[in-house]
Amino acid sequence: MAAVPKANPASLFDLKSATVSLVAIVLKTTDLTLLEKALELRLREAPALFDHEPVAIDLSQVRDAHAPIDFPALIALLRHHGMAPMAVKAGSHAQMEAALAAGLMEAHHREPAARRTAPEASAGPHTVAPPAAATPAAPATPVVATAAATPTSAPPTRAAMVIDRPLRSGQQVYAKGCDLIVLAVVSFGAEVIADGHIHVYAPLRGRALAGAHGDTTARIFTTCLEPQLVSIAGIYRTTEHELPADVLGKPAQIWLDGESLVIEPLND
Repeated sequence: MAAVPKANPASLFDLKSATVSLVAIVLKTTDLTLLEKALELRLREAPALFDHEPVAIDLSQVRDAHAPIDFPALIALLRHHGMAPMAVKAGSHAQMEAALAAGLMEAHHREPAARRTAPEASAGPHTVAPPAAATPAAPATPVVATAAATPTSAPPTRAAMVIDRPLRSGQQVYAKGCDLIVLAVVSFGAEVIADGHIHVYAPLRGRALAGAHGDTTARIFTTCLEPQLVSIAGIYRTTEHELPADVLGKPAQIWLDGESLVIEPLND
């Protein structure tokens, strides 16, 4: 019987450089009870926002807090809401030590990629801050944003999911890692979510959430704007605040300027 040659250990794996993009959840409170309520409210509006995606916990806004953070409980809370906490950054020395002891790794800071400048509106855009009635109180609001990435000379090519059937109440479509194009009506009670842009070439009457994983350059386009809710990168607006007459029921686009939504007509 022939002898089986032993494998060279060096040939069993390779080490390669890789860049991994993480979503960062920016904490604004150390009170996990308040945070849980805020997460439940946010994810009620976008139940498919997280699908066991890796996240980094950004402590920059609570690093001076006197109350300690229970990191094992925080990790369990985030996991319960569909996140996979992997790293932590920007905390105080004591916070970072406690986070590392709980099994998180330190996420090192990188300079953010150059952000695309929003175009000037030729027809008078409507800048809309998130309404107080639709969002949790500021101390408990988790802000979701993409982790800093290495700048590139050109944006990557992004595929698109195409839906050519009407979406009825209760139906949901999520375009993970790409744009979403809908060629039929999005009915009241239906929900469309995309990590990239959302294009609806029909009435948009349900919910539309673009940039679901923190892409602040994502936009929403529709030929008939009548939504229950629109959101880009976690900043959203509901129809509790009526849209202006020059965009309601008309072709329009929505984009993000800082932390405010800009809604403007699409010119012919």
